Amino acid sequence: MPGSDIIDIFPMGANVTPTGHLTISNIDIAELAEERGTPLYVFDEPTIRTIAQRFNRAFSDRYEDVQVVYACKAWSNVAILQILEEEGLGFDVVSGEEISTVEAANINLNKTFFHGNNKSRSELVQAITSGVGRIVVDNNYELDLLEEILNETNKTQEVLFRVSPGVDPHTHTKTTTGVLDSKFGIPIETGEAEKIIEKAMRSNNIIPKGIHFHLGSPIFELEPYQKAIKVAFDFASKMKQNNGFIMEEFSPGGGFASKYLITDEVPDPEVYAETICEEIKKLCKSLDLELPKLTIEPGRSIISRAGIAVYRTGVIKEIPGIRTYVSVDGGMGDNIRPAIYDAKYEAALITRMNDEETKIVTISGKYCESGDILVKDYNLPEPHPEELLAIPASGAYALAMASNYNASRKPEAVLLNDGGFRIIRRRETVEDILKFDVVQ
Repeated sequence: MPGSDIIDIFPMGANVTPTGHLTISNIDIAELAEERGTPLYVFDEPTIRTIAQRFNRAFSDRYEDVQVVYACKAWSNVAILQILEEEGLGFDVVSGEEISTVEAANINLNKTFFHGNNKSRSELVQAITSGVGRIVVDNNYELDLLEEILNETNKTQEVLFRVSPGVDPHTHTKTTTGVLDSKFGIPIETGEAEKIIEKAMRSNNIIPKGIHFHLGSPIFELEPYQKAIKVAFDFASKMKQNNGFIMEEFSPGGGFASKYLITDEVPDPEVYAETICEEIKKLCKSLDLELPKLTIEPGRSIISRAGIAVYRTGVIKEIPGIRTYVSVDGGMGDNIRPAIYDAKYEAALITRMNDEETKIVTISGKYCESGDILVKDYNLPEPHPEELLAIPASGAYALAMASNYNASRKPEAVLLNDGGFRIIRRRETVEDILKFDVVQ
């Protein structure tokens, strides 16, 4: 049936009824959308738990000392973080506000890693005061600022150093971070990484624990990890010989790909794990290094498949011989990825999953931009106004990057689990939009 292949990129509990309705975790998504309104983001708890468990097993089966941490930037929500903490994950945060979100979930921050290329003084103070496990130093200015704060507060802080290995991960230029020409990371090849770590080793307050890199996202290939790990371990070996630096901890970041299209070929967590763990073991043996504690940082690959966006269709504009536009009641305000990254998605009419796909359409948003296109030139059953349409694999970097453009209200998010649901983010109101305006 037409809807059978696409089910593979919906949450794991997705099914299609004989009448063509999409269900997830035994809930009819059309009935849910009618009850809760649209746009609506629907997350499946069993999918989140299953993928988190799979990453844990994939790496722990292949490496003795490993910690999986969730990259909160993919979507930071208290309920989601609590689920992942129950599954044993730590957290990768990139702002003071993400630190506060982890705290709001009543989670101990000892397994939290604080990243970012421009951490402010107040954010560093917050991280130290809150007991963040590792601050990932990104540059010399940050190191000096951190040293100053620690001296003032008479505290110590364990850190990793984010190095730039100069490896191209072959992903979108706007999400590539491990090359030399990047705002992120301390370059190895210029000698700056060695100088900064040397300086940190002389500190009485900063405790160097290891190095980290992040190549970008999403990374569909395995070779960039192998190349970058070799660069990092060659550097660690040199630092040990020349400076006595011991790399007790190592992180190759995250960036693991997630399946957005039926045709996407994405390595399984076990394949990423095998590649990364074996490369580390091989290099430690050849370079006479102790195996460091390993930390990995999946974000997108945990939450993307677990979430779908549900919209209601409106205007259908047919331009003969050119294109048919199907407008929905959301768009770039709740998912800007297609507009800024040219991200590609699948789509489905969720009460007609079994219908034949006879019409090529472009799904456009409601926002006042020609670039507000969610899915371009896509096969659907003949669409009509007031139908419910879902875009799967919308769990990552959609709500996380949502805006109030055109004074729009950010959508509601619900969490499904075995026939029930709960609201984990309420729909914004007009009062929410206006409450920040100062009227005299």
